Amino acid sequence: MMAKTALQRSTSTKPRPALRLVGTKDLPREDWLEVRKRGIGSSDAAAAVGLNPYKSQLELWLEKTGRDENLPKTDPQDEDSPAYWGNILEPIVAAHYSRRTGNKVRRINAVLQHPHPGLSWMLANIDREVIGADDVQILECKTAGINGARLWKEGVPEYVQLQVQHQLAVTGKVAADVAVLLGGQHLEIHRISRDEALIGRLIQLEQAFWRYVETDTPPPADGSESAELALRCLYPADCGETLDFSQDRQLSATFADLVNVRQSLADLEKQEAQFKQTIQQAMGDASKATFETGEVTWKKAKDSVALDTKRLLQDQPDLLQQYATTRTGSRRFLIQ
Repeated sequence: MMAKTALQRSTSTKPRPALRLVGTKDLPREDWLEVRKRGIGSSDAAAAVGLNPYKSQLELWLEKTGRDENLPKTDPQDEDSPAYWGNILEPIVAAHYSRRTGNKVRRINAVLQHPHPGLSWMLANIDREVIGADDVQILECKTAGINGARLWKEGVPEYVQLQVQHQLAVTGKVAADVAVLLGGQHLEIHRISRDEALIGRLIQLEQAFWRYVETDTPPPADGSESAELALRCLYPADCGETLDFSQDRQLSATFADLVNVRQSLADLEKQEAQFKQTIQQAMGDASKATFETGEVTWKKAKDSVALDTKRLLQDQPDLLQQYATTRTGSRRFLIQ
């Protein structure tokens, strides 16, 4: 009831400006990451409500509860990482936004916090504040490479829209511009206005996720690769115990559905192989074939040179001891 009251008050009264939780200008990255664990940040919003294509609720829960030590970490200095180039290009995107729109922007250098005590878990990092404009107050800078650009074909992706609405909720502002650099050479600017109905629903869903964190209860897995990774990190090894779920109707039904789906997939894979082989047999040694609805190619890959490790170790067995490394074993899920 308290949470609902906080939500009603936060959306029915005039929004108040955000609180400055902590300054970030000289804050080490490790400390900044610790601050983020104290609440749901704007970049967490889509994952918290299960709508981030890259991160599941379960993976986010691992991060917020300090169980993410075995999760792969993004190296901020890794030049092959999209995050690295996003940070490098952010000031360039901001500068070109100002050049195109005439709006002046400045850094905030702080983690912001929702001003309502009941929503103090809502945090936000703002790329830039827009100065002196009546119609827009926030600038969110984005970059997208060749693969990521496809998500912007129909405008701002849903997960970014949720990020911005979260920022508007925390700051009390009325609108934000999203400036995105696509493919390193095409800049688009999208306006996102404050949506009170969406913000209200977003707060409810984020609150439900934060309850998982507060009660130390893992949210349900969603079938994504992110959830698969999170489960492997959460339960990396088995203890040898056997659990009897035969009287649990829900789990027994889930197991039966899994078996049926596995069989359906096996049947479909066999059917796919037969269709492919029929076309291959008709192509013979041709490189390409066209059809009414598409085309296929069947080409030989270039020869490659590989190291014959088996023969090498037979000739020089001492190398195994000299260069041996241990690979951590992982759990295998087998249906019997």
